[in-house]
Amino acid sequence: MTPPVPGPGAPGATGATTGAGGTTRTDQQPAAMTHREILVVLSGLMLGLFLAALDQTIVSTALPRIVEELNGLDHLAWVVTAYLLTSTASTPLYGKISDIYGRKPVFQTAIVIFLVGSLLAGLSQNMGQLIATRAIQGLGAGGLISLTLAIVGDMVSPRERGRYQGYFGVVFGVASVLGPLLGGFFVDTLSWRWIFYVNLPLGIVALLVVGRVLHAPFTPRQHSIDYLGAALMVAGVTSLLLVTVWAGQEYEWNSPVIIGLSAAAVVLLGLFVWQERRAPEPILPMRLFRNRTFAIGNTVGFLFGFGFFGAIIFLPLYLQIVRGATPTESGLQLLPLVLGIFTTANLSGQLITRTGRYKAWPIAGLGIVAVAMFLLAQLDADEPLWSVLLRVFVLGIGLGCVIQTLVVAVQNAVDPRELGVATSSTTFFRTMGGAFGTSVFGAVLGSVLARELADRLGGSLPPGVDPDTIAAGPEAVRALPPEVQAQVVDAFVVALDHVFLIGVPVALAAMVLALFLPELELRRTTGAVEQADTPAETTDRSA
Repeated sequence: MTPPVPGPGAPGATGATTGAGGTTRTDQQPAAMTHREILVVLSGLMLGLFLAALDQTIVSTALPRIVEELNGLDHLAWVVTAYLLTSTASTPLYGKISDIYGRKPVFQTAIVIFLVGSLLAGLSQNMGQLIATRAIQGLGAGGLISLTLAIVGDMVSPRERGRYQGYFGVVFGVASVLGPLLGGFFVDTLSWRWIFYVNLPLGIVALLVVGRVLHAPFTPRQHSIDYLGAALMVAGVTSLLLVTVWAGQEYEWNSPVIIGLSAAAVVLLGLFVWQERRAPEPILPMRLFRNRTFAIGNTVGFLFGFGFFGAIIFLPLYLQIVRGATPTESGLQLLPLVLGIFTTANLSGQLITRTGRYKAWPIAGLGIVAVAMFLLAQLDADEPLWSVLLRVFVLGIGLGCVIQTLVVAVQNAVDPRELGVATSSTTFFRTMGGAFGTSVFGAVLGSVLARELADRLGGSLPPGVDPDTIAAGPEAVRALPPEVQAQVVDAFVVALDHVFLIGVPVALAAMVLALFLPELELRRTTGAVEQADTPAETTDRSA
């Protein structure tokens, strides 16, 4: 991204040429942006990313009040699921569309869609309206998350990219932690509707900043959109996500619904792969998986998301149910996680820029994550707060080493003309890993908790104590008789220890896989320059 290319007849303009196939090439070489110009653009991009990441978690603490007002307990899960489905399924589409039509207009469209969804969600009068508008929000969020990183790839060379992408790791971590905290604050002081209205001023600022300072040179070219591939991908991913969200929660794992959805996901995604291998301009080119960096990086990203989202979601349960913290207090107690991410995300970015080497960071980071998950699995109800915070900080240290390094590696390894689809793929696989991790961790928590409660309470609860009430959350647990509450808390400790312990082999598997990640020389030219200079043929740099 550079200042606007001079128009015809202006000083410095060199015109355009038409290449083979009628493709228009701009001969103007984009000038490198200064550090200050990059930071100005990043301010708008980070606001967009913050909003999308925030809305993944901000609804959680507001759900009880929403259900109370809109009378929709039976559809509660869909408030979260609708957002997850549309944001995840649309992510690869944004990458491909932005490669065809340019980053700026597509990113601005994503902001507008997100803001429209936010406004309508705040105005919702029933659960059906809220679920539909959350789906609209997610449709915009899919572009905000993936295109932010693609635009950075256009602005900054891979060699310099780590210096800036660490900021986005911090933004993502802060938004994930602050979501429940802000959700509780708005519910307690204003209204649950403000968890959506707060997006409007921030989103408008992001839209104005991007419109004013983002000047992205774009080389138009002939294109054909693979509509069949897009439909198969969305249907397959939706089926797969519904399995991860519903299995063990809404339906048993061996229920006809889950089995049917699993079969549909396998068939639809198989047809998607078949279609992508034959489409002239596929949504997700299968040849990218022959690129070792792309394949290994995204597999590691999937496993990373599995552990990352699991930790983010289940740590507040320990703090609120076991330690009795309020939502506000638990948010503050997770600040060491943000501090850890901030420390190593920035340190790794600076050193990658200085040395040009990135492979050691995900390996070391995933090893630290495995150690941190093991330490978290040793927590008990009487653990001193300083010990809990130290373990949370160690986890943040590990996460910060990984969260953006894989994006730099994948962006550096692919053809510049496919930067958008490659970048969106990293977000897609990480989010899918998070969906699977949340589902598996939740199933483990539920099964172990049920077993422990049965063992501790003799297979039956005292009169007036409902099992569903126990699972409803911290307030329900605190309302139990003291003798029952102590047993429930101990049961939660054991269940959460099992949850965190699952993260250990997952992180170790990702670390071993990262050992095979190729370490290529980081390019020193920006994506915008490379797209203007590189022939249409895709180059695999990791062979």
